[in-house]
Amino acid sequence: MSKKATKSVPAYRIYSVTEKEDGSTAWAEIGAAFRHKDSKGFNLVFKARPLADAQVVLREPKPKKVEDTTSVREAA
Repeated sequence: MSKKATKSVPAYRIYSVTEKEDGSTAWAEIGAAFRHKDSKGFNLVFKARPLADAQVVLREPKPKKVEDTTSVREAA
């Protein structure tokens, strides 16, 4: 087995997508895909198993939100 890529950023998030009774879909994040160094494949790391009859979907991760750290200066 190859080395774990725990410190690298995932190329994709893995979701289990199931259809609800009302016709809408439920998305549950179940893991991540890490690109190989040679860019010819991925390591899939699951933190849960997909449900029966679920689609497994890979999506690019959304960029993390950067909090606004600027402060408002009071008028003197």
